[in-house]
Amino acid sequence: MNPPRKKNPTVGVAVFIVAVVLFVIGTVLFNALKSKREYDETSGAGAASATATASTAASQGGGSAQ
Repeated sequence: MNPPRKKNPTVGVAVFIVAVVLFVIGTVLFNALKSKREYDETSGAGAASATATASTAASQGGGSAQ
């Protein structure tokens, strides 16, 4: 009969470390995307409306000049 194999605890620790690192990277990316979305909602909406107003005024002014 073969003697029972001893489990290698290093493999378990390595898997745990990799899982924790992936979890941290995922959390950082999630928070970055969430912050970017909130920033775009607050400042991007004002910039988009200003650009739309400017383009509308330019197109109206150019149409009357011709």
